[in-house]
Amino acid sequence: MHRHANLAEALMDRALLCAAGEALAHPAPGGGEQRIGYAALDARARAVATWLRLRDAPGRRVLIALDPGPHAAAALLGCLYAGAVAVPVPAPTASRTEAERTAAIAKDAAVDLVLTETAHATETSRRLSLVGRTGITCLAVDGLGADGIGADATAPTGTVPPTDTAPAGLPDSGPVRTTADSLALLAYEAGPATAPRGAPITHGNLLAAMPALRQALGTGPRSRVGGWLPRHHTLGLVGQLLHPLWLGATAVPLPVRPYRADPVAWLRALDRHGITETVAPDTCYARCAAEATDEQLAGLDLSRLRTALDAAEPVSAATMAAFRRRCAPAGLRPGALVAGYAPAQAAPLLIAEGRGPVPGLDLRVLDPVTRRRVPDGVVGEIWVRGPAVSARHGGRPADTETAVGGFLRTGDLGVARDGEIRMTGRSHEGDPADSFVVAGMALHPQDVERELLCCGRPLGSARVFCAGPGTGPLVVVQEVRTASGSQAALARLAGRTRDRVAEEFGAATGAVLLVRPGTVRRAGSHKVPRATLREQFLRGEVRPLYQDAEPGLRTPAEPASGGAA
Repeated sequence: MHRHANLAEALMDRALLCAAGEALAHPAPGGGEQRIGYAALDARARAVATWLRLRDAPGRRVLIALDPGPHAAAALLGCLYAGAVAVPVPAPTASRTEAERTAAIAKDAAVDLVLTETAHATETSRRLSLVGRTGITCLAVDGLGADGIGADATAPTGTVPPTDTAPAGLPDSGPVRTTADSLALLAYEAGPATAPRGAPITHGNLLAAMPALRQALGTGPRSRVGGWLPRHHTLGLVGQLLHPLWLGATAVPLPVRPYRADPVAWLRALDRHGITETVAPDTCYARCAAEATDEQLAGLDLSRLRTALDAAEPVSAATMAAFRRRCAPAGLRPGALVAGYAPAQAAPLLIAEGRGPVPGLDLRVLDPVTRRRVPDGVVGEIWVRGPAVSARHGGRPADTETAVGGFLRTGDLGVARDGEIRMTGRSHEGDPADSFVVAGMALHPQDVERELLCCGRPLGSARVFCAGPGTGPLVVVQEVRTASGSQAALARLAGRTRDRVAEEFGAATGAVLLVRPGTVRRAGSHKVPRATLREQFLRGEVRPLYQDAEPGLRTPAEPASGGAA
């Protein structure tokens, strides 16, 4: 592929060369696949681009709120074709925190237009109204005609009237001329729901990331790249959607929650869709190794899987060995499972162990205080720079300290050994920590704690942290306003806490500890720092009224009898 000025040109060229090829294979309701070719996807993307350009979209921020699939792909490509800045968010669900986050992103990014689908148009407009963004034109992509003309699904008040006819001078459907420095995406993974922080990613960053992803995953034109990593996160969006389309391969975007909740179903999807390259967090591989039965594996064929990258959280050698051993009878190739590292949202690329250094990428493990390299085998903070790495991050001066010497401070802890870098955890510089890595995705403790306050009486304030350094099983310590109650009643309360975290954030809870008032919140409004409570938990100094922990998770002292602290 010749040198392109932007990713849109590269994608359009690929669509012409692979017009008859399969661009997307999406799980269809009831089983099977919904398939769309390059020519059809390109036509849909050009229609979106036309609609955007009719509204002077080049350079403007466009919120994308769709389920994974052809419409989401067409919306993203349409933004790139039109020279607009895509701002991906999850499609609306019942999660209140997610709704609050989407509204805050729309405000922070100052979005001008919205792309969604008919099923989500009303709820998306409602979320925008929460932050006063009521005059934004919102298009249901699934109702768009091939000429880019269709009815707008508008926000509640002050909106542009529906467009039924084309104005004079319909714009050319070719890509808007943008440069490598032109902004392509704003990726919002950092910060709590009330104050999200976006990472600006340019066309140049995306173009540089493509060869790095090809090297890490071992992809080619015949690849079928798929997984359930969220499409509003850079690793899912760039690695599992844009990258296969850049290659002329097939993207297989899987819905997130069903496969994150049931990793064995993910194995079945790998087989059913013939996926050849995938990425998942270590916890997903660990659960597959522990939960897959002989009967479930007997009907699977994983022999087509060439690369299964273990990334997005610390990699366990024990997990990798267990997964290889467990899935070998299903045809898993001996060298298919590979340890890897996925840097922060502002670096949309992957590094795989044993597959050589990424050209132009500079990774270092530094002491976060002295900013000097630490010796091999010593834990430090991972810093990264290169053409695929955003020059700035988060939009706040404190965060753009990432630009020291052009480096991005990832916030990840890691060790260097023999030229390779492996993530070991997340940095905790002060309390509260900005985010944890749970099942490969960022989870913000402030959001979880605010939500747990809504569990109702007699549950009170909560603190959440990870059993590991910023990653690993999630631990909830929550006060019970009254110390009385049977163990059965306390078990029901703990179940309520687990359910709330699962429903609201899609995350499993490793341990729930119900404690007396004053354990989490001291006199007045002072809360015990998370880091302090975590250390007390690990030393066995937290004495719960009730505890419910996963087997093997390090647990505190035995429950206090009779409500004694």
